[in-house]
Parts: sequence; C-alpha cells; structure tokens
Amino acid sequence: MKGIVTMLCLLAAMTVKAQNLQKGDYGFLYCHMSGEGEWTAYALSRDGLNYHDLIDGKEVYDTEKLSEIEGGARDAYICRKSDSGDGYLMVTTDMSNRKSRSWYNYGINLLRSDNLTDWTAKTFDFRKGSSIFCDPESPDVYKDWSTIKRVWAPQIFWDPNYTWADGTKGGYMIYYSMWNPNEEGYDRMYYSYADHSFTQLTKPRILFDWGYATIDADINYLESDCMYHMLIKKEGGHPGIFQTSSYSLTGPYPEPDEKDFVSFEGKKKCEGSSAFKIPGEEGWRVAYIQYSTNPKQYRICKTDRYLRNFHDPVTIQGVKAPQHGSFMRLTKAEYKRLEAWSKKKMKGNK
Repeated sequence: MKGIVTMLCLLAAMTVKAQNLQKGDYGFLYCHMSGEGEWTAYALSRDGLNYHDLIDGKEVYDTEKLSEIEGGARDAYICRKSDSGDGYLMVTTDMSNRKSRSWYNYGINLLRSDNLTDWTAKTFDFRKGSSIFCDPESPDVYKDWSTIKRVWAPQIFWDPNYTWADGTKGGYMIYYSMWNPNEEGYDRMYYSYADHSFTQLTKPRILFDWGYATIDADINYLESDCMYHMLIKKEGGHPGIFQTSSYSLTGPYPEPDEKDFVSFEGKKKCEGSSAFKIPGEEGWRVAYIQYSTNPKQYRICKTDRYLRNFHDPVTIQGVKAPQHGSFMRLTKAEYKRLEAWSKKKMKGNK
C-alpha cells in the first residue's frame, strides 16, 4: 500500500497541484459568522486554540452594502490570493434569517481585499440564471433558476490547472451546496470557477450526489497521501460530519466511511467544519459548531495526518460568539497590523 501511495504521489508531483497558498507561522486568523448576528467577524490566536476577538466581535465590513441580496453574511471562508500571492479572498452566503425568518437564500458574495480590513465584493443572485455567469453558452443545471431556495456555505480552492475558453490558465474553484425544490429533492454539492479578478463566475456543475442532502463541504490537499480530502455534513443516511477523499479536486468523491465521523458529540447536531494545521503538529485540527444545545458550542478536535480518526475535542477559547467560519495562518506583520487596526477602530468607537 505504501508503494502505491508513493507512486501516486510521484505522479501527482509531475503536475502542478491545486492548493490554496499557505503562508505565515506566527498566528491564526479565525474569520467567521458572528453568533450575535449575520455578519463576518475576526479573532486572532497565536496557538490556534486560544483566541481574542478583534473590534469586540463586530462586523469587519459594511454587511448591508456588500451583501446585496439580503444584507446578511454567513459562513465566511477566507484565504490568500493564490495566483499572485498578494491579497486576500473571501466568500460568504448572502442570507439574513433574521429578516426573512426562513432558511432560504438565493446567492453568494465574492469579496477581495489587499489588506484584510478593506473589502470590495460582487454578489451573485442565482435566481437570475444564465445572465450572471461568464459562460452563458454552457449547459444549465436547472430549467428554471428563479425557484432556487438555497445557495449555502461557499468555499474557495485555487486550481492552477483550470483552463478558460481563451486559454488563460488558473481559476478559483468555488464549491457550495444548492437546492432548487422544483427540480431536485435535496441539497446537493455544486462547483463553479471564479477568474483571477474574482468577479466572474462559471455556471454550476454537480460535484457529487450521494442520494441525500449534503452541505458545508471543506476541501484540503494532504501531502500525506497526495489526495484531496473533503469534510462534509451529511443530512441523509447516517447524519453528521464525515470525511471523503479523491485524487482529483473535482472528484469523484465516494461516500464516506460510516464508522469514521465526529461521534463524540453524541446525538447533538454539528456542522460548519473547517480543517487547519498547526505548525509542528503531524495531524490536523477540525473545528465545527455544535448547534443543537443552548448555548451552542464551537469545538476544535484532532485528527491524524490523513484527516481521519477524530479525537480529543476542546471548546474554542476567547471568542464570545463563534460560528461557522474558517482559519488562515498569519505572518507576524499581518498579525500585528490586524491588532493595530482593531485598537484604532475600538478607540474611534468610544
């Protein structure tokens, strides 16, 4: 088995692998939906487990302005701009349950920043159909886009091998769950590609369909076995947070091992998983929200180097309203700059 893995890794090394840029070993940025409202908040940590809120957990940017459909932002995912290595990207679910009083929404937001504090965005309202996508000639996954009820939890993965119609190489795979009740029976995983400017988006394609609802996917490339590993919340079959893997970013992703999942929460419901590595550790950390009790609990557990065998969960420390989010490693300069920004904002609000 070890020989087969070595051979596959050698084959993978012959092509440029899809991978989000990782940089910095000074600390971590936890970028997340606030549990106090539908906006994006920041927290910092030196060790990946103990955090402190920035600007008292308030919104990082003007949510009403940049979430043009409903004025709310959920499920924030942040990463570095991988094509240039300069700048940052974020995607959010454009949704305000507080306003609509429903668990429906209709689109996502693609955001860009040069400094982590000033953001611009483009909103994609999927109800508008082909007109919002940059490849209107491509096949449609729906006959009627206007009846979409959910576009949830988008995330980003840089793919240097994606080729655009004009021959340009490289794109950001945006993957998310979507549900159109008039044409499908449950939430399914889809993906599109965003261009280098992060303002153009291709039409959705099915990532996988296991015959039941799946949401909150989180993909990471693992050097340990040269595979793309996906954490996913299953809402059908045996529900919970599971892991599946593929040698290709776009799959196929087989159904997970039913025996290897986040089991230590018992019958409590969990979602919004996000995997990250702490420098010096062989295994991975997986964060998630346990949302079926009051108060909710945001937990971080350990896994092995293959992102399997979940164990040793702890509760995140120092964040007063943690919710579905993501983690990005920071350099010392980035960490200090964000702390200075927070102090300045807090002083200005007094």
